[in-house]
Amino acid sequence: MKISVITISYNSSTTIKKTLKSVQKQTYPNIEHIIIDGKSTDNTIQICNDFNHISKIISESDMGVYDAFNKGLKLASGEIIGFLNSDDVFYDKHSLKKISEKFDEQTDCVFANLDYVNKKGKVVRKWRSKPYKRNAFSKGWMPAHPTFYCRKSIYDELGGYDDSFEIAGDFELMLRFLEKNNIRSKFIDQTLVKMMAGGISNNGISSKVKIIKEEKRAFKQNKIGFSFFQYFFNKVFKIKEFF
Repeated sequence: MKISVITISYNSSTTIKKTLKSVQKQTYPNIEHIIIDGKSTDNTIQICNDFNHISKIISESDMGVYDAFNKGLKLASGEIIGFLNSDDVFYDKHSLKKISEKFDEQTDCVFANLDYVNKKGKVVRKWRSKPYKRNAFSKGWMPAHPTFYCRKSIYDELGGYDDSFEIAGDFELMLRFLEKNNIRSKFIDQTLVKMMAGGISNNGISSKVKIIKEEKRAFKQNKIGFSFFQYFFNKVFKIKEFF
């Protein structure tokens, strides 16, 4: 079973080497690593060219992160597809092996726990998830997208990322897959990814307000109702996902 790992980059020369080494060191043997670069002006591509494990590199202008995600989906040939940002790393060398072991004929996707780290690699926050339950999204829950690995056949059937979203396209996709279309999921109660803190989707109250607006649109777009009070409380304060 081939796993496609898609890395989106733009002027990522200061961080992407750690990301590439993280994939290169994985013990799982059947990996396709795809780099979708937004036409970087630094030496990101030169760094990528030094790693012979990379399967495909595309460097061209895009219309945003979700457009770039979709480019990666079109290129991916693995049965399983996931994303690793250009400033993130796998928790250890066995992360993809653990993901592969959870997939069977009754599993469409898996997700796990995640640690936020600072530039020095110190853990500053932890995202601890739980198994998906019906209506969980409407209560403020969602999987950690960097740990979300899904069958290519599901993307082919249900579509990719809606690039009209600026910041919550990953939320909309997982809402559409899990809540609307009831794909079969498994939760891995282990930390599989270290994510760099401070990105647009996890930085400050203003970004949280923007996320809530876009996620509200995602509910409406997919015709899924939700409890705004409980949803808002959990999203702003992250009571149930972080500790």
